[in-house]
Amino acid sequence: MKYKLGDFVRFVDEKMEGYVTTIINDDMIGVTGEDDFEIPVLASKVTTVHGHKSTAVESQAFDEVKVNTTSFDTRGVYLAVATDQRIASVVHFYLVNETSFQLLTALTTEKLHKFKGEYAGIIAPKSAAKIFSAPLQDIQLWPVFNFHVVFYTTQNIAISQPLILKEAFKAKDFSGTKTVVPLIKQQAWLIRLDEPELVIDAEKLKESFFKPTEEKQEIEKPVHEIDLHIEKLRDDHQFLSSAEILNIQLMAFRKALDAAIVHKLPSITFIHGVGNGTLKNEIHKIVGKHPQIQTFMDARKEKFGYGATKVLLK
Repeated sequence: MKYKLGDFVRFVDEKMEGYVTTIINDDMIGVTGEDDFEIPVLASKVTTVHGHKSTAVESQAFDEVKVNTTSFDTRGVYLAVATDQRIASVVHFYLVNETSFQLLTALTTEKLHKFKGEYAGIIAPKSAAKIFSAPLQDIQLWPVFNFHVVFYTTQNIAISQPLILKEAFKAKDFSGTKTVVPLIKQQAWLIRLDEPELVIDAEKLKESFFKPTEEKQEIEKPVHEIDLHIEKLRDDHQFLSSAEILNIQLMAFRKALDAAIVHKLPSITFIHGVGNGTLKNEIHKIVGKHPQIQTFMDARKEKFGYGATKVLLK
């Protein structure tokens, strides 16, 4: 199959043209024109329009740009899924690199025990690359995604461990609110691939097992609205990196959520602000999979706009 999703093609026997929106098999493709109606056609009956800028994925390579080691960001790898701005039935997958590393990235899909290499390339620091496209209505037919991401820099920086992830997406993964992703200049569902590591202090954990009951700290009942703006949590916030700020905010969120569950509150609201949407997305990702949470929603738009999330507990 010489065509890819996003290629602009013209019909050989008819005065029609459009974008490839479905790869049906090795011989058939689906082409969507300006009327947003997809037509199945033999691949031999269309031809690429030369000189037209294709939206198909291409690998890339570039020279590394030196980054100040004092502000070198080591975390922040996301998958952004955005709808096509011309054809609403198609979504594009972007690998978003908010780190200061170059990302040596490969994507392989797996379907019915068949594997296919979809993308291989180098993604620059603070940039994004489109790595896959698919029809949104066929989400139940999407393949399994295998991501391999290697961190690279020529600078004197400790290298992060490679990311090797296997994801099978479902409709519920895209039930949350979209957020504006500056690096692709549009709204998208944002999924973090390099989750912050949970560090456990073995000594403190051991001590907690042997503490007498009367010495154990009582969990304080939280208020119904928790403000997660960093200036409400730390006085020295102006000296913190963006990664440190996010970790502090998520710790405060988890602590308040656990306390609300312990005290059997019916609901709790988290004020996260609008910003770039990273904190909101992380909160939605956690509450969307939490077994003690019934559902969540935007809280009182007339008061908070889109800057707060209300969580209903079971």
